[in-house]
Amino acid sequence: MDLGFIGLGRMGANMVRRLLQEKHHVIAYNRTAEKTQEIMTEGADGAFTLAELVGKLEKPRAVWVMVPSGDATESMIAELLKLLEPGDTIVDGGNSNFHDSVRHHAKVAEHGVNFIDAGVSGGIWGLKIGYCLMVGGEPEPVKRLEPIFRSLAPENGYLHAGGPGAGHYVKMIHNGIEYGLMQAYAEGFEILHAADYKLDLAAIADLWMHGSVVRSWLLELTVSAFSQDQDFNQLRGWVADSGEGRWTVQEAIDKDVPAPVITLSLLNRFRSRQDDSYQAKVLAALRNEFGGHAVKTE
Repeated sequence: MDLGFIGLGRMGANMVRRLLQEKHHVIAYNRTAEKTQEIMTEGADGAFTLAELVGKLEKPRAVWVMVPSGDATESMIAELLKLLEPGDTIVDGGNSNFHDSVRHHAKVAEHGVNFIDAGVSGGIWGLKIGYCLMVGGEPEPVKRLEPIFRSLAPENGYLHAGGPGAGHYVKMIHNGIEYGLMQAYAEGFEILHAADYKLDLAAIADLWMHGSVVRSWLLELTVSAFSQDQDFNQLRGWVADSGEGRWTVQEAIDKDVPAPVITLSLLNRFRSRQDDSYQAKVLAALRNEFGGHAVKTE
């Protein structure tokens, strides 16, 4: 099947590679020409302008956009709308806010163009094991692109979740849950690391992968991380967030759904970015004021 693919970062390039393995015809484009040239050596057809990419595609065209959410996605969709024709389809595979995806669907529909939002999970491992795909959009264009979705996904790893925005909505909640799971693992292993026993954390994580109720792919990755250095001496405890955790918490607030675990896991990421927490200083000062409790000074 013909597919235009825009964005050849670590995840996007591997998605193209998986599609090539499944014998799809992929026309690849990246703003940095070197990445386009690299993927061409692996069997992709290359394009060095958006006009060239669109011109190489069979009608009705399908273009997958795999660029950062926000301004990059907004501008890419606007540029594509100048080139595409009624009946063509844009797939947004980035981590866009589902509200934006609903808006994009309405915007491109004014031009007769279809819009599909595809939540993608799998990271750098997707090339080997496949990508979990959560897809939103109208039934007809989704059905037409199912060969692409099924090639990218492992068995039972693709779902048409619902109408416009549903794919990115489900992916948003997926990432919110991921925040909570990762935080629970991090807290548990910190307690183990602080124990009076000299514990092999990699062995414990590996043990829990066999029959334990807490086994998961995240725990499997924990085994790999601990195998390198369980003290993480070369690693700073600075944790970013992609935005979807924030959106999940906001959706919980909007829907009056209590989500304390996800909310606190997000707030803990904010705490990780403070070299010395002002809040902690206030707490220490207050304890000293009311109880004469000891404080540490620099």
